[in-house]
Amino acid sequence: MGKNKLKKFAEMETFHNVFQCGAREVIEDNPAVAMAGHWREKYFYNDNPIVLELGCGRGEYTVGLAQRDPSKNYIGVDIKGARMWAGAKLAEQSGMTNVAFLRTNIEMLSRFFSTDEIDEIWITFPDPQMKKATKRLTSTFFMQRYMQILRPEGLIHLKTDSPFLYTYTQAMVKENAYPIMVDTDDLYAAQPSEAIEDARCLQTHYEKQWLDRGLTIKYLTWRLPSNPSLVEPEIEIEKDTYRSYGRNYVSTTNH
Repeated sequence: MGKNKLKKFAEMETFHNVFQCGAREVIEDNPAVAMAGHWREKYFYNDNPIVLELGCGRGEYTVGLAQRDPSKNYIGVDIKGARMWAGAKLAEQSGMTNVAFLRTNIEMLSRFFSTDEIDEIWITFPDPQMKKATKRLTSTFFMQRYMQILRPEGLIHLKTDSPFLYTYTQAMVKENAYPIMVDTDDLYAAQPSEAIEDARCLQTHYEKQWLDRGLTIKYLTWRLPSNPSLVEPEIEIEKDTYRSYGRNYVSTTNH
């Protein structure tokens, strides 16, 4: 591990807004595990809705959403601590009280959040995982895990450049009859509305690169009922013909 990464990890240990728990660290007295069911009372000190961003990368999108809407609490989740450092440091330096970060594996969410504790989930530009469905953050494998922590009928947002992941997620949502709130294959060509404002107002640097190359951004939002019976879609999907950029900075835009 490089010196710069080690320095970032050491600094993250001093941030009050960062909780860390790797796969080998899940023990009951770990501060992150102890937060399950208590995020509002022990960290945010309010009863506002809690929104997760999964695979938050550098965390700027999490911070951007939190800056836009102080009436909600936001938690960015990712296993890559060196990336997360950027957003965590920005929030720390800005004195933001409605932002936290959790460094852990997304498969382990139920260890850190209790039943119905989460109100919304954002999944922004994840790896489409074209080879294995169970690794896709919008698969039924993950829907089952989200049901353990998301309140009934809670919202899930997907923002992606990947035609493959967008098509797969559409099929998964329709196969399981989830209520669709927004579905557009070209976010910035869609008619402006309150329902898509949060998705349009923030752009990652990565996202802007695709837009500059004439590619479209897909956005899908649905409600997740407490449905114990999940059906994985059986569908042949043409794979993406390009490689995704890495996640990077976020900028605000006016639409």
